[in-house]
This record gives sequence, structure tokens and C-alpha cells, in this order.
Amino acid sequence: MITIYHNPRCRKSREGLEILEKSGKEFEIKKYLEEVPTKKELRQVLKYLGISAENLVRKNESVWKKKFKNLNLTEEEVLDAMIENPKLIERPIVIKDGTAVIGRPPENIENLIS
Repeated sequence: MITIYHNPRCRKSREGLEILEKSGKEFEIKKYLEEVPTKKELRQVLKYLGISAENLVRKNESVWKKKFKNLNLTEEEVLDAMIENPKLIERPIVIKDGTAVIGRPPENIENLIS
């Protein structure tokens, strides 16, 4: 099963969704701003991506700049920040068979599902 963590207001996320729709493959949409992932889910996503929590953060978001920038946060604190402020989560994330990619650029998604 393919899963996309999707934000409908994000152009790159909409592009990623379009790639999945055109693929003809079955997939599940998780609107992570409405259904915020649990810490356990985020840890699994990070494992699939092979990155640290801080590498999944959108550091240009104003909430990051105001509340977290220049702080020496632990992995747990970064996870908590993303759960409290889900718009900090980079998007879109597409997961397939225990592997994941961030759809920036969208070609990452094409490579994952092909």
C-alpha cells in the first residue's frame, strides 16, 4: 500500500497527489494537518526516510523561527514540536513498502512508485 502525507494547500503536495492519481495505483491519503500523526507514526516515517527529526522540519515556517530556531533540541523535542505544530512537517511524504521519500522534487515520488 502507498500512503501520502498530504497538505491540500501546498503546491508540491498537490503535485505529489497528482502523480499518485495518474499512476493508477491504490493509495491512502493522510491529511496530516487534520489527523496529526502520533509520535510513534513520526518515528516510523523517519525510519523509512532514513533521516533525523530535524531534517523533516520546514525551517522557514514562522513558528519554527519564533519558537525553536537556534535551540539545541533533542530528537524527542523536535518530534514534540512537529506534533504540536504539524505544519512544520515537510511535505509531501510518500511511503511504499517500508521506504519513504519527501516529494521535493516530485520526481522522488515517481522513482519510489515505479
